Amino acid sequence: MTAYAEVIGDPIAHSKSPLIHGFWLKALGIDAEYRATHVTPDGLAAYFDARRGDPDWRGCNITIPHKQAALDLVEDRGGVRATIGAINTVVRAEDGVLVGTNTDAGGFYAPIAGLDLEGRHAVVVGAGGGARAILFALSRVGIGRVTILNRNVLKAAALLSSFGIKGDALPLASPLPPADLLVNASALGMKGQPPLELDLSPLPEHAVVYDIVYAPLETELLAQARERELDTVDGLEMLVGQAALAFELFFGAEPPRDRDEELRELLLK
Repeated sequence: MTAYAEVIGDPIAHSKSPLIHGFWLKALGIDAEYRATHVTPDGLAAYFDARRGDPDWRGCNITIPHKQAALDLVEDRGGVRATIGAINTVVRAEDGVLVGTNTDAGGFYAPIAGLDLEGRHAVVVGAGGGARAILFALSRVGIGRVTILNRNVLKAAALLSSFGIKGDALPLASPLPPADLLVNASALGMKGQPPLELDLSPLPEHAVVYDIVYAPLETELLAQARERELDTVDGLEMLVGQAALAFELFFGAEPPRDRDEELRELLLK
């Protein structure tokens, strides 16, 4: 049998992860596959039970809505529960045990590593698994203040407290403060989801707008930001960045990042 890894979620048809990993596997001549598998919340435990007995399975990436629930079903040898509190990757360790980790934080931060965020103000939309990884990354670079916009304000406030970040938790429809960085860490604006309706006028000219949604790639949020001539980061940046970290865990080889432009063209077709 051929070794394989996969991405799981509900929904999953929109995922570009098979294209990314497939491109790298072909480029490196690795005899393996990467698949997309639809897994519902009710089927998550059974999914991992089945993969434990499959020696060809190298691991999986995890997308909405399983990033927190999966933590209870695999081992947490890196202390992810106590730091980020969500996983997006599971790998089979050398002893056969399934271990959860998180590559979202590194994938998120890579495109903005050149920004000086120490003491700055960021706005994060959402309080789910993606937001956890983003807040973890921001806390590590000394962000000064974070405003979370979320439907559940109490959940957002608890999230700020858990990361020891100063800031505010506000309802989703609240006006934006004049922040240096705006990140959409929610599914709003994704195909099949409600739009993210924000007025970007309070943002200063130097602000960066970052949307982790990648289907569609040109979200309404990014279109508005470009109309204001603000710097933007689209969802492919984080997707490819976190995928590169996971690829090495799954297949034991570094992906050919010197071919990122070619990969991006493929993903945009």
